[in-house]
Parts: sequence; C-alpha cells; structure tokens
Amino acid sequence: MHPLINNLDQLKDSEVESKMNELSRKYFATYNPELREQISMVLDSYREEMAKRRQAEYEKMMQTRNKDLDKLIKVD
Repeated sequence: MHPLINNLDQLKDSEVESKMNELSRKYFATYNPELREQISMVLDSYREEMAKRRQAEYEKMMQTRNKDLDKLIKVD
C-alpha cells in the first residue's frame, strides 16, 4: 500500500474505479518518470483493493449458490 493512501475499505467500488481512471489519465499526461512511478504505485494499491473486493464477492457467490445443479452431473 502506498504511504499516502488511507483505508480504501471506506470507499465505494465506483469511487475506487473513478480514482483509478483519474490516476490513469494523470499518468499518461505527464512525462516525469518519478511522478509516473508514484502514480503507478498508487494505481497498484487501488487495483489490489479492487481485486480483493472481487475475490470476496466471488467467494460469497460460491457459498450462496444453488448446489442442486451439482447433483445433476455425475462423472464416473
């Protein structure tokens, strides 16, 4: 996590995605390599947060799915 980023858990998904879009635009607007590196590190933090959220959502979906369909397919 980048040291200048606070807790991302408090943001909505749309806010995280919006921030990622904004940072991407700023990344491509500058030619300063040091600034690009800092923006890239911040973007990585936001990407990790989104990946964590998607993984949690997937796990929740897998736990609550309808398991009756699993019984229809028998592989011997």
